Amino acid sequence: MIHTIASSFDDIENRSILDLGCGCGMLSIGCVMLGAGSVVGVDIDPDALDTCQQNLEDFEMDNVDLINASVEEAGLLFRNKFDVVVMNPPFGTKHNKGLDMKFLETALKLASRSVYSLHKTSTRDHVLKKAQSWGAKPQVVAELRYDLPATYKHHTKASVDINVDFIRFAVS
Repeated sequence: MIHTIASSFDDIENRSILDLGCGCGMLSIGCVMLGAGSVVGVDIDPDALDTCQQNLEDFEMDNVDLINASVEEAGLLFRNKFDVVVMNPPFGTKHNKGLDMKFLETALKLASRSVYSLHKTSTRDHVLKKAQSWGAKPQVVAELRYDLPATYKHHTKASVDINVDFIRFAVS
């Protein structure tokens, strides 16, 4: 994902990057490895940020700033501050209904150039239409298959394959 962002769109090297909902920091780490000018990771979960900090230390990276904040708080703190936002938001189904769109709406306000995100393929039409209504120009870069392990109580199978769209949203 990060390699495609860098090689196909020139949206990593020397750019200011926000990893919204950074979790364990894999997208942030990838951005640093490919030459991002600056990276900020935001997550609401302090345990995820602890894991992210440990991962950054394991890679001997000290140039990622981590902030414990919600998506809403990030939207208030950083309006138009970043060139690019990267994210793998919650899919916004079942118990998180609409959360993926809250992430996307916020990301579009925080980026001056583009947003890259993953969304369930089954929601593609809705995501693209809503993004266009917010002034973005979406482009499905790839359709991926994601193996989602059982992580929540409502997950009844050990894992499920989910079709996921990797989407670039150009910000105007």
